[in-house]
Amino acid sequence: MRVWVRELAVAMAVGVLIGGGPAVHAAPTDAAPTHAETAHAGPSRETARAPTPASAPAPATVATPAPAGFESADAVLRWMAGYRDRPEPARLPAALATLSAAGALAIPERAGLPVGFLAGVLAAQPTRADKLVTALDRLPPRDSWVIVRAIAYSGHPDWKGLLARTAARLPAQRAAIEGYVQDRLPVLDRLAMDDPPSGWSRLRAWLPFAAEAVSPPALEVRPEVLDTLWGVYFATGDAAPLRRIVALLPWWRERDDLRRLTVGCMARFTLVANATRDPALLALLREEATRQPAAGAADLRDALAAAESDDLARVRTESLAAIQALERKTRDRTPPDRSKTLEPSPAGDRPAAALRRPRGEPDTFTAAAGAPVDR
Repeated sequence: MRVWVRELAVAMAVGVLIGGGPAVHAAPTDAAPTHAETAHAGPSRETARAPTPASAPAPATVATPAPAGFESADAVLRWMAGYRDRPEPARLPAALATLSAAGALAIPERAGLPVGFLAGVLAAQPTRADKLVTALDRLPPRDSWVIVRAIAYSGHPDWKGLLARTAARLPAQRAAIEGYVQDRLPVLDRLAMDDPPSGWSRLRAWLPFAAEAVSPPALEVRPEVLDTLWGVYFATGDAAPLRRIVALLPWWRERDDLRRLTVGCMARFTLVANATRDPALLALLREEATRQPAAGAADLRDALAAAESDDLARVRTESLAAIQALERKTRDRTPPDRSKTLEPSPAGDRPAAALRRPRGEPDTFTAAAGAPVDR
């Protein structure tokens, strides 16, 4: 239980990057890049020049300015929040280097956002993926797992080939690369939603002669997976990752499984918090509400109502009450383990305590879970 408790201690800021003051947007330029990949055309008729005579001085070479760096991990997160409006894939190496230096990539369970963001960029730039990955070679070996996981999660048409071409440059990640290529490690497009097994699946477990089905393992839905889905959205603005987050909304009504309740509360909270600050996201969710089956539409409509009325406090209060109730229920039905020394848990180890905003802290959200930001 404490694993989920610690995750929820920072979960209420999962994927919420736009709060805490005005959003930071890069100044528009005359030729702002778009989500589509830039086509490299030949010289136009106006710019074509005749061959330079031998006696004429050679034209000066204009150096391409290096992509701007980032002052802090907080600056990287704000850049990610606005990326879908003004993509700058050339700044990826600097962004990941800044997060690496801040220690934001050290713990995989708290680095879902950058993994999802990189995966989304690679998915949006399929023909430039090799070049983008090569530009990340300077990332320290200890953090190179981010590259491998992002490639596997990207859904790139040739993601396995891209991993194979990257393997020689990332020897420390060879085992992980082989695991993904051989379908032994789960990827983002196959989430375990805890569907009940079919009758044949249950029967096959009792038949010694039945051949074991060979299929890729499903990815367990944990807090970092929710972070990853938000990262994909921030990189692409696509509705697909939002649909998967919306599908988790009913979990906030779970009353027996703390993991599902935690993830459901996080999904609901982050959808409301981000939609409150992002009109484009709010519009996408309104459109998605028209496509939801009756069972899931009510939870999404409730989240939309909270976002439209800026009622994040109600969402937090309801989540707090649900978690407290499940804590009491679990405590009452679980006998104490007398073989171990009973010590009080720190306040931050309790989901209910985690939902309480510290006294004096403004109701703002500036970072995803696990991404350290200097306050």
